[in-house]
Amino acid sequence: MRIRSFLLAAALAGVTGVASAQSGLVGKATELPPITLSSGMPLADAPLELTAGVYYEIIIQADGSAEMAISGAEFFRNLWIDEIVINDIEIRPIGLDSIEFDDEGEAEISFIAIKPGRFELRAPGTEPLLITVK
Repeated sequence: MRIRSFLLAAALAGVTGVASAQSGLVGKATELPPITLSSGMPLADAPLELTAGVYYEIIIQADGSAEMAISGAEFFRNLWIDEIVINDIEIRPIGLDSIEFDDEGEAEISFIAIKPGRFELRAPGTEPLLITVK
């Protein structure tokens, strides 16, 4: 009986420890300047510089001037995505390749960059947005 009690207490302590560690993983997100999808316009005013392990939030806005997609599988697959929010709907994906807007709207992505590197986000008719993760 003592062994069972000990094992139960150890298991509960382990679960509590994991939950506690995960709750500290994300806190208040660092807000990044928005990315704007607009026909013939740059995606952002300047390249993005991120730090691996930091929790970020970015809004991707489309002005509806054209049907546009933003892609960057190499960058998106370097992220742990907490959630994507579109029209108050929260999506928790395992991965992401691109987001396409058929009309005006926005998507908010909360994420942690996993490893350092140089990446690009692309949209048709615009210069790539350079992203450096340190």
